[in-house]
Amino acid sequence: KLPLTVEEILNFGESNRELFIKSSTYSIIPITVTEMGLTISWIFSSDPKSISFSVVYQESEDTPLDQCKVLIPMTRCNSHKETIRGQVKVRNSGIYTLIFDNTFSRFISKRVFYHLAVERPVIYDGSDLP
Repeated sequence: KLPLTVEEILNFGESNRELFIKSSTYSIIPITVTEMGLTISWIFSSDPKSISFSVVYQESEDTPLDQCKVLIPMTRCNSHKETIRGQVKVRNSGIYTLIFDNTFSRFISKRVFYHLAVERPVIYDGSDLP
């Protein structure tokens, strides 16, 4: 799957997307970011049962995986019971990858319903001064 860009996420609207993750596999959502200061946020739930989730940062597609920076370590989420929300602030341009991991599940495939959003920082320019 091709990496998403910030513009593509901004065009998501309010709709949820769906991933189907087979048992013993994982699925990734790479997001290519070129401007600093953005906030990437996500909301997701899974059905049935839990899913593991992680976020890693890669400077470029050429960066070896062992040199990627783990921003959110792999965590098992009870996303079948509650909606999981989170965000990461973009400090450097590069590829921010969301990982939905179902490798621990030997028999049960999962559906993950997710929504992504990108917020640009509000920069105050003093234009409303009297």
